This record gives sequence, structure tokens and C-alpha cells, in this order.
Amino acid sequence: MPVDAAFSRFDMARLYDAFNHHGEDGDFYENFAQEPCRVLDIGCGTGSVTVRLAKRGHQVTGVDPAAGMLQVARMKDGQGRVDWVHAGAGEFSLSARFDLAIMTGHVFQVFLDDAETLAALRNIHRHMVPGGRLILESRNPLAKAWENWTRQKTTDRRVIDGVGSVEVYYQIKDVEAEHVTFDAIFTLEATGETLTSESRLRFPAAGTIERLLAEAGFGESALLGWWDRTPYSETSPEIIAIARA
Repeated sequence: MPVDAAFSRFDMARLYDAFNHHGEDGDFYENFAQEPCRVLDIGCGTGSVTVRLAKRGHQVTGVDPAAGMLQVARMKDGQGRVDWVHAGAGEFSLSARFDLAIMTGHVFQVFLDDAETLAALRNIHRHMVPGGRLILESRNPLAKAWENWTRQKTTDRRVIDGVGSVEVYYQIKDVEAEHVTFDAIFTLEATGETLTSESRLRFPAAGTIERLLAEAGFGESALLGWWDRTPYSETSPEIIAIARA
């Protein structure tokens, strides 16, 4: 599972956490399972959704390859409800089997080709009970969200404890076929220090996602286009896939 090198660092992970919050998507994941169950959160990042699920009474395991992200996540889990695992999506090996697996925050898009994606999906499938469900999300490439990732449209500021005022903006570096490369540029306004995180994402089509899920062993998948459960269409901003193991 690819990881932005910057997010192996606690300082960068903390900046990421300050600017990335889950709204309707977080509510969707939190309320999806009606009864307590065993949940696997792959690419859990700083644990915002992971901890919410644990507080709802689910038995939750969070997996992420970035040590800095997990350090921030553990700080949110003061009661030790979550089992945190430092590993990539295609590499972890657990004795537990899960009723629900989730990939939030567009984590699915960090897998840059079919081989990387299938390694992750097959490993997840191996860790699920028969009939368990996987939920993943990917931005609809037809919506071309990256066209709005400019400094003018993405500049934001937050005051972070121990850091002070921080500005962030995003800028595109390259768009080639399914892949978009961009920078997140953080400026610590007290010192003028600039920290940059480069990311590269894949924007697979809906049909590609369905094919990869099938090749990984998942059964029929349903596609939604938004967090209110609107069915997917070509004009949807999101591709939210729900597949049975």
C-alpha cells in the first residue's frame, strides 16, 4: 500500500488531521451497521472514523502503513478501544475475521494499478466472514474534481495547538490518464516554514472498480453516488461501492 512519505512523520500527520474532517461520509460509515460487529478499517489514517465506530460498540481494528498517522490516531483512543495495526493493506495478517471492512477518505485511490489494488482487495477478502461487506469510496473521474485543486479554491487556515496558525493549499502537478499528482503545501505562519506533501492518486472508472472487486472474490456490488444513498450515475461526485464477501 503506497503511503505519502510525509505522513510517516507525526508533525505532518497532525497537520493533515487538522484540515481533514469527516462530515456526511463519517455519518454514513458510523451508522451503516445497525448492530455491534467486527469492523476492519483499512487505511484508517488518523483514526477519526475508526474511533467513532469503536465508541458505538463495534470491535474495531485500524490498519495503516503510516506511523505518524497511527500516532495521531492512538492519541484519540484514550480508552484503548481500537486494535491499531501498522501495515499496508496487502500485507497485514490477522487471526480475526470481520463482518464489515471499510476504506474511508478515498484511500482506495492510493493503489495506482490493478496489481496493487488486487493485492489489497484479496487480502481484505481473506479477512472477512462469508457474506461480510466491504465499503470503499473513489472520486468519480467523470466529475474531474482535480480541476478545482488550485491555490485559489483550496486555501484554508486553522489554528493548531502547539503550532499556531497554519495555511494549506493544493496544487496540481500532473494529470495523465487515470493518475493525478498534486502537492499539499502547508505554511506555518509564525515561522514562515513551508512543508510539502506530494500525493499521486488513481481515478478508476466505476466499471473498473466493479471488475476489480469481482476479480478479488467479492460478490455483486452496489454503487452509490453520494452519502445519502443516491444511486451512482455518470454525474455523481463519488463512486461508493458496497460489495459482499
